[in-house]
Amino acid sequence: MKYDVAIIGGGPGGYTAANKASAAGLKTVLFEKNKLGGTCLNRGCIPMKSLIASAGLYKRIREAGIYGIHCDSAAFSYEEILRRKNEVTDTLREGIQKSLQKNKAEIVYGEAKLADAHHISCEGNEYEADHIILATGSVVAKPPIEGIESCITSDEILEGDHPLPESLIIIGGGVIGVEIADALSDLGCRITVIEMFDHLLPNMDKELGQRLAMFFKKKEIDVICSAQVRKISSDGDMKQVAYTDKKGQEQTVSAKEVLIATGRRANVSLLEDAGLEISRGIVADENGRTNIPNIYVIGDARSGNIQLAHVAEAQGENVIDHILGREPSHDLSVIPSGIYTEPEIAAVGISEQQAKDAGISYATRKYLTGANGKSLIENSESGFAKVIVDENETIIGGQLVCMHATELIGELAIAVQKKMTLKQFAEVVHPHPTISEMLWDVVK
Repeated sequence: MKYDVAIIGGGPGGYTAANKASAAGLKTVLFEKNKLGGTCLNRGCIPMKSLIASAGLYKRIREAGIYGIHCDSAAFSYEEILRRKNEVTDTLREGIQKSLQKNKAEIVYGEAKLADAHHISCEGNEYEADHIILATGSVVAKPPIEGIESCITSDEILEGDHPLPESLIIIGGGVIGVEIADALSDLGCRITVIEMFDHLLPNMDKELGQRLAMFFKKKEIDVICSAQVRKISSDGDMKQVAYTDKKGQEQTVSAKEVLIATGRRANVSLLEDAGLEISRGIVADENGRTNIPNIYVIGDARSGNIQLAHVAEAQGENVIDHILGREPSHDLSVIPSGIYTEPEIAAVGISEQQAKDAGISYATRKYLTGANGKSLIENSESGFAKVIVDENETIIGGQLVCMHATELIGELAIAVQKKMTLKQFAEVVHPHPTISEMLWDVVK
């Protein structure tokens, strides 16, 4: 069986590339060993946001008295919350399959292996392709901690329908850890977050992690930073985590369950003998092409990549552009990111610390949610909108801590990508009263 394009991995990058390739007339085959949608749809972005939506709504109902509405008998069923989460993922998965079928992309379910530069074997069959795209994604990364095999991961929470624990220790204060902490706390789970670095969200500006820690304190989520986990053990029906605190003292904390949220690593275990250059992922050039010219890599499997679904999707489309001899559709130099805690956190471009480290002459503008009418109406937590500008007042970065931050960050992404000045951004009138109005106020 001969194809123009073969894609290994049916996550966001893989199915997006398959849709674009087949729509352009290329004979395309997509291999997926489990379910279409990959990590994002099945055990990542989508089920996490469904869980957050349910937990957040329950919290708002319980706190509705501030609006003059009393719902003292509010209750939830975790089983029904999980059922709704599964219904959402199933619906989206069916949509992906229909789209691929409409574009006449062939889907092959099974574990695909790269035989050589032009051949793939899967379930006893061999497939030949002019171009091969590797979109094998990532897997949970587990640090070498004694007793870690007894812990659960985000996979069990988001895909395996693990029961809601009474108490939970989360090792890792990155995006996955803090989103799970926030959602399960709203459902009554007692949460402790342990982070190795000196603030939550260590890959983002320190101010964002510090602000999130303040919100967590109000929710009675315990946050322990600058901590090195040494051992995980069991004591009856409880689990204990032994760690060294920032003063070098040995400490212990206990909970019903321990969740590992220390990041993800490139899933390249089946590709290590294929002749590809691998360094914490598959090495590729700016076009996604590996050291084997007709083999490309996109998404989490790519070395040095930002592990976000929208990055994988954009890379998938750009690779098909390269195969077709076209200019890339997407500029990957500006990537917005979002965290779905309450309030939401989002960022794009250069942070204040990055500007300092790079020796860039910069200034900041900041606007607080306390001065925004819609934020006060919605009883939103205290947050802010901040933009970073260079010496010419060109917007080079932005950060949001507010309601709907993950929706609004797209505006700042356009501003950064198009190199807009404060004056140019301020020319666009924003509606009142809205959260988006903060973006207008911060640049005026």
